[in-house]
Amino acid sequence: MCLGNFFPERIPMRRYVLWPILVLSYFSIILPFASYMKSRPFVEKMGYTPEPGVLKLLTVDQYPFVAAMLVMKVINYYGGLAEAEQNKINVPPEYQQMHGAIETAVHLDPYNMDAYYFDQATMVWGAGQVEATNKLLEHGMRYRTWDYYLPFFAGFNYAYFLKDYENAARCYKRVGELTGSDLTMNLAGRYLYEAGKTQLAVDYLSLMVKTTRNDAVRKSLQTRLQAFLEVRKIEKTASEFKAKFNRSPRSIDELHAKGYLTEIPVDPYGGTLYIDETGKVRSTSKFAFGVARRGAR
Repeated sequence: MCLGNFFPERIPMRRYVLWPILVLSYFSIILPFASYMKSRPFVEKMGYTPEPGVLKLLTVDQYPFVAAMLVMKVINYYGGLAEAEQNKINVPPEYQQMHGAIETAVHLDPYNMDAYYFDQATMVWGAGQVEATNKLLEHGMRYRTWDYYLPFFAGFNYAYFLKDYENAARCYKRVGELTGSDLTMNLAGRYLYEAGKTQLAVDYLSLMVKTTRNDAVRKSLQTRLQAFLEVRKIEKTASEFKAKFNRSPRSIDELHAKGYLTEIPVDPYGGTLYIDETGKVRSTSKFAFGVARRGAR
Protein backbone atom coordinates (compact mmCIF):
# COMPACT_ATOMS: atom_id res chain seq x y z
CA MET A 1 0.00 0.00 0.00
CA CYS A 2 1.31 3.43 -0.91
CA LEU A 3 1.71 5.83 1.98
CA GLY A 4 0.58 8.63 -0.30
CA ASN A 5 -2.80 6.92 -0.58
CA PHE A 6 -3.03 6.33 3.15
CA PHE A 7 -2.33 10.01 3.96
CA PRO A 8 -4.22 12.05 1.37
CA GLU A 9 -2.54 15.33 0.53
CA ARG A 10 -5.67 17.35 1.27
CA ILE A 11 -5.49 16.45 5.00
CA PRO A 12 -2.71 18.39 6.77
CA MET A 13 -0.17 16.16 8.47
CA ARG A 14 -0.50 18.15 11.73
CA ARG A 15 -3.96 16.62 12.27
CA TYR A 16 -2.39 13.19 12.57
CA VAL A 17 -0.14 14.61 15.28
CA LEU A 18 -2.97 16.39 17.09
CA TRP A 19 -5.43 13.48 17.25
CA PRO A 20 -3.20 11.19 19.39
CA ILE A 21 -2.71 14.09 21.81
CA LEU A 22 -6.47 14.64 22.08
CA VAL A 23 -7.15 10.92 22.56
CA LEU A 24 -4.46 10.64 25.23
CA SER A 25 -5.80 13.76 27.00
CA TYR A 26 -9.32 12.33 26.93
CA PHE A 27 -8.38 8.94 28.37
CA SER A 28 -6.03 10.52 30.92
CA ILE A 29 -9.15 12.15 32.39
CA ILE A 30 -11.87 9.55 31.77
CA LEU A 31 -10.10 6.36 32.89
CA PRO A 32 -8.88 7.67 36.29
CA PHE A 33 -12.29 9.25 36.89
CA ALA A 34 -14.16 6.04 36.00
CA SER A 35 -11.86 4.00 38.24
CA TYR A 36 -12.34 6.50 41.04
CA MET A 37 -16.14 6.49 40.73
CA LYS A 38 -16.15 2.68 40.85
CA SER A 39 -14.07 2.38 44.02
CA ARG A 40 -14.69 5.73 45.73
CA PRO A 41 -15.04 5.70 49.52
CA PHE A 42 -18.33 6.46 51.23
CA VAL A 43 -16.90 9.67 52.67
CA GLU A 44 -15.05 11.56 49.96
CA LYS A 45 -12.42 14.27 49.93
CA MET A 46 -12.40 17.08 47.41
CA GLY A 47 -8.64 16.96 46.95
CA TYR A 48 -6.41 19.35 45.06
CA THR A 49 -7.48 21.16 41.90
CA PRO A 50 -4.71 22.33 39.52
CA GLU A 51 -4.56 25.93 38.33
CA PRO A 52 -6.64 26.79 35.23
CA GLY A 53 -3.52 27.63 33.21
CA VAL A 54 -1.99 24.22 33.91
CA LEU A 55 -5.20 22.42 32.95
CA LYS A 56 -5.47 24.37 29.70
CA LEU A 57 -1.96 23.28 28.72
CA LEU A 58 -2.62 19.65 29.60
CA THR A 59 -5.99 19.35 27.89
CA VAL A 60 -5.27 21.29 24.69
CA ASP A 61 -8.68 22.63 23.55
CA GLN A 62 -10.79 20.30 25.71
CA TYR A 63 -10.94 22.59 28.73
CA PRO A 64 -14.75 23.15 28.53
CA PHE A 65 -15.07 19.39 28.99
CA VAL A 66 -12.63 19.48 31.92
CA ALA A 67 -14.62 22.36 33.45
CA ALA A 68 -17.79 20.28 33.25
CA MET A 69 -15.98 17.35 34.90
CA LEU A 70 -14.82 19.59 37.75
CA VAL A 71 -18.36 20.82 38.37
CA MET A 72 -19.60 17.22 38.29
CA LYS A 73 -16.92 16.27 40.80
CA VAL A 74 -18.04 19.01 43.19
CA ILE A 75 -21.70 18.06 42.81
CA ASN A 76 -20.92 14.38 43.42
CA TYR A 77 -18.86 15.29 46.47
CA TYR A 78 -21.63 17.47 47.86
CA GLY A 79 -24.17 14.73 47.18
CA GLY A 80 -21.96 12.30 49.10
CA LEU A 81 -22.05 14.63 52.09
CA ALA A 82 -25.83 14.63 52.04
CA GLU A 83 -25.81 10.84 51.93
CA ALA A 84 -23.38 10.72 54.83
CA GLU A 85 -25.56 13.06 56.85
CA GLN A 86 -28.58 10.81 56.29
CA ASN A 87 -26.51 7.96 57.72
CA LYS A 88 -25.61 10.13 60.74
CA ILE A 89 -21.98 10.50 59.69
CA ASN A 90 -20.73 13.99 60.49
CA VAL A 91 -18.32 15.12 57.76
CA PRO A 92 -17.48 18.86 57.66
CA PRO A 93 -17.80 20.07 54.05
CA GLU A 94 -14.59 21.22 52.39
CA TYR A 95 -16.12 24.48 51.25
CA GLN A 96 -12.82 26.13 50.37
CA GLN A 97 -11.82 23.28 48.08
CA MET A 98 -15.32 23.16 46.58
CA HIS A 99 -15.24 26.85 45.75
CA GLY A 100 -11.69 26.52 44.40
CA ALA A 101 -12.78 23.79 42.00
CA ILE A 102 -15.78 25.84 40.86
CA GLU A 103 -13.58 28.89 40.42
CA THR A 104 -11.17 26.88 38.27
CA ALA A 105 -14.10 25.54 36.24
CA VAL A 106 -15.44 28.98 35.35
CA HIS A 107 -11.98 30.22 34.41
CA LEU A 108 -11.70 27.27 32.05
CA ASP A 109 -15.23 27.74 30.74
CA PRO A 110 -16.93 31.00 31.80
CA TYR A 111 -20.17 29.88 30.13
CA ASN A 112 -20.73 26.87 32.40
CA MET A 113 -24.15 27.59 33.91
CA ASP A 114 -24.11 24.92 36.61
CA ALA A 115 -20.93 26.27 38.20
CA TYR A 116 -22.43 29.68 39.07
CA TYR A 117 -25.76 28.31 40.23
CA PHE A 118 -24.15 25.67 42.45
CA ASP A 119 -21.80 28.20 44.06
CA GLN A 120 -24.70 30.53 44.80
CA ALA A 121 -26.76 27.73 46.31
CA THR A 122 -24.03 26.25 48.52
CA MET A 123 -21.26 28.77 49.19
CA VAL A 124 -23.46 31.72 50.12
CA TRP A 125 -25.90 29.98 52.44
CA GLY A 126 -23.75 27.08 53.61
CA ALA A 127 -20.32 28.67 53.97
CA GLY A 128 -21.13 32.37 54.11
CA GLN A 129 -18.64 33.06 51.33
CA VAL A 130 -20.71 35.87 49.88
CA GLU A 131 -17.91 38.06 48.58
CA ALA A 132 -16.13 35.12 46.93
CA THR A 133 -19.35 34.02 45.24
CA ASN A 134 -20.12 37.54 44.05
CA LYS A 135 -16.64 37.77 42.55
CA LEU A 136 -17.47 34.61 40.62
CA LEU A 137 -20.87 35.96 39.55
CA GLU A 138 -19.32 39.23 38.39
CA HIS A 139 -16.88 37.17 36.30
CA GLY A 140 -19.75 35.24 34.75
CA MET A 141 -21.70 38.41 33.97
CA ARG A 142 -18.91 39.50 31.62
CA TYR A 143 -19.51 36.41 29.48
CA ARG A 144 -23.12 35.26 30.05
CA THR A 145 -24.44 38.68 29.05
CA TRP A 146 -27.95 37.36 28.40
CA ASP A 147 -28.29 35.58 31.78
CA TYR A 148 -30.32 37.71 34.18
CA TYR A 149 -30.00 35.17 37.00
CA LEU A 150 -26.35 36.04 37.65
CA PRO A 151 -26.95 39.77 38.30
CA PHE A 152 -30.10 38.83 40.23
CA PHE A 153 -28.08 36.53 42.53
CA ALA A 154 -25.31 39.10 42.91
CA GLY A 155 -27.78 41.92 43.59
CA PHE A 156 -29.50 39.89 46.29
CA ASN A 157 -26.16 39.07 47.92
CA TYR A 158 -25.04 42.70 47.83
CA ALA A 159 -28.27 43.96 49.38
CA TYR A 160 -29.18 41.19 51.84
CA PHE A 161 -25.81 40.03 53.12
CA LEU A 162 -23.35 42.85 52.41
CA LYS A 163 -25.64 45.91 52.70
CA ASP A 164 -23.87 47.25 49.62
CA TYR A 165 -26.87 48.99 48.12
CA GLU A 166 -24.99 50.79 45.37
CA ASN A 167 -23.76 47.54 43.81
CA ALA A 168 -27.14 45.95 44.46
CA ALA A 169 -28.73 48.76 42.45
CA ARG A 170 -26.25 48.24 39.62
CA CYS A 171 -27.06 44.53 39.43
CA TYR A 172 -30.82 44.95 39.64
CA LYS A 173 -30.62 47.66 36.99
CA ARG A 174 -29.02 45.09 34.70
CA VAL A 175 -31.74 42.54 35.50
CA GLY A 176 -34.38 45.14 34.68
CA GLU A 177 -32.72 45.92 31.36
CA LEU A 178 -32.54 42.22 30.45
CA THR A 179 -36.07 41.31 31.50
CA GLY A 180 -38.10 44.53 31.42
CA SER A 181 -39.28 43.69 34.95
CA ASP A 182 -40.74 46.62 36.87
CA LEU A 183 -39.87 44.87 40.14
CA THR A 184 -36.14 44.83 39.48
CA MET A 185 -36.24 48.32 38.00
CA ASN A 186 -37.90 49.55 41.18
CA LEU A 187 -35.43 47.63 43.33
CA ALA A 188 -32.57 49.33 41.51
CA GLY A 189 -34.05 52.73 42.36
CA ARG A 190 -34.73 51.70 45.93
CA TYR A 191 -31.18 50.46 46.51
CA LEU A 192 -29.72 53.64 45.08
CA TYR A 193 -31.86 55.49 47.63
CA GLU A 194 -30.64 53.20 50.42
CA ALA A 195 -27.08 53.93 49.33
CA GLY A 196 -27.74 57.59 50.06
CA LYS A 197 -27.88 58.51 46.38
CA THR A 198 -31.45 59.65 46.01
CA GLN A 199 -30.69 61.95 43.08
CA LEU A 200 -29.16 59.02 41.19
CA ALA A 201 -32.28 57.01 41.95
CA VAL A 202 -34.41 59.88 40.62
CA ASP A 203 -32.32 60.15 37.45
CA TYR A 204 -32.42 56.39 36.90
CA LEU A 205 -36.18 56.12 37.42
CA SER A 206 -36.82 59.17 35.22
CA LEU A 207 -34.94 57.50 32.37
CA MET A 208 -36.79 54.22 32.88
CA VAL A 209 -40.17 56.01 32.83
CA LYS A 210 -39.26 57.64 29.52
CA THR A 211 -37.97 54.49 27.83
CA THR A 212 -40.32 51.73 29.03
CA ARG A 213 -42.99 50.62 26.56
CA ASN A 214 -45.27 48.90 29.05
CA ASP A 215 -47.96 51.11 30.59
CA ALA A 216 -48.23 49.06 33.80
CA VAL A 217 -44.46 49.15 34.29
CA ARG A 218 -44.41 52.89 33.60
CA LYS A 219 -47.12 53.51 36.20
CA SER A 220 -45.21 51.51 38.81
CA LEU A 221 -41.98 53.37 38.07
CA GLN A 222 -43.76 56.73 38.17
CA THR A 223 -45.04 55.99 41.67
CA ARG A 224 -41.55 55.23 42.95
CA LEU A 225 -40.12 58.23 41.11
CA GLN A 226 -42.69 60.50 42.73
CA ALA A 227 -41.85 59.09 46.16
CA PHE A 228 -38.13 59.76 45.71
CA LEU A 229 -38.79 63.24 44.34
CA GLU A 230 -40.58 63.98 47.62
CA VAL A 231 -37.64 62.49 49.54
CA ARG A 232 -35.18 64.57 47.55
CA LYS A 233 -37.20 67.71 48.30
CA ILE A 234 -36.86 67.04 52.03
CA GLU A 235 -33.15 66.19 51.73
CA LYS A 236 -32.40 69.49 49.97
CA THR A 237 -34.26 71.60 52.52
CA ALA A 238 -32.69 69.63 55.39
CA SER A 239 -29.23 70.48 53.99
CA GLU A 240 -30.16 74.17 53.86
CA PHE A 241 -31.47 73.96 57.43
CA LYS A 242 -28.25 72.33 58.66
CA ALA A 243 -26.10 74.95 56.92
CA LYS A 244 -27.93 77.72 58.77
CA PHE A 245 -28.49 76.15 62.22
CA ASN A 246 -25.47 73.82 62.31
CA ARG A 247 -27.66 70.85 63.17
CA SER A 248 -30.04 68.49 61.40
CA PRO A 249 -33.77 69.18 61.59
CA ARG A 250 -35.62 67.11 64.19
CA SER A 251 -38.57 66.45 61.92
CA ILE A 252 -40.24 67.33 58.66
CA ASP A 253 -42.71 69.41 60.67
CA GLU A 254 -39.82 71.58 61.87
CA LEU A 255 -38.75 72.20 58.27
CA HIS A 256 -42.32 73.17 57.46
CA ALA A 257 -42.72 75.37 60.53
CA LYS A 258 -39.53 77.31 59.74
CA GLY A 259 -40.58 77.89 56.15
CA TYR A 260 -38.17 75.52 54.42
CA LEU A 261 -41.09 73.49 53.11
CA THR A 262 -44.20 75.23 51.86
CA GLU A 263 -46.21 72.04 52.40
CA ILE A 264 -45.67 68.61 53.93
CA PRO A 265 -44.46 66.17 51.24
CA VAL A 266 -46.76 63.22 50.61
CA ASP A 267 -45.71 59.60 50.15
CA PRO A 268 -47.61 58.20 47.12
CA TYR A 269 -47.49 54.75 48.72
CA GLY A 270 -49.76 55.99 51.52
CA GLY A 271 -47.20 56.11 54.30
CA THR A 272 -45.88 59.02 56.35
CA LEU A 273 -42.48 60.49 55.53
CA TYR A 274 -40.16 61.15 58.48
CA ILE A 275 -36.52 61.85 59.32
CA ASP A 276 -34.91 59.04 61.31
CA GLU A 277 -32.27 59.35 64.05
CA THR A 278 -29.45 59.28 61.47
CA GLY A 279 -30.97 62.11 59.44
CA LYS A 280 -32.14 59.88 56.61
CA VAL A 281 -35.57 60.49 55.12
CA ARG A 282 -37.75 57.39 55.35
CA SER A 283 -41.41 56.42 55.16
CA THR A 284 -43.68 54.22 57.23
CA SER A 285 -44.68 52.54 53.95
CA LYS A 286 -41.06 51.54 53.22
CA PHE A 287 -41.93 52.75 49.71
CA ALA A 288 -44.12 49.78 48.94
CA PHE A 289 -47.88 49.28 48.78
CA GLY A 290 -49.53 47.14 51.43
CA VAL A 291 -46.98 47.77 54.21
CA ALA A 292 -48.62 48.40 57.60
CA ARG A 293 -48.26 51.96 58.69
CA ARG A 294 -46.53 52.81 61.93
CA GLY A 295 -47.95 56.30 62.16
CA ALA A 296 -46.30 59.67 61.82
CA ARG A 297 -42.97 60.33 63.46
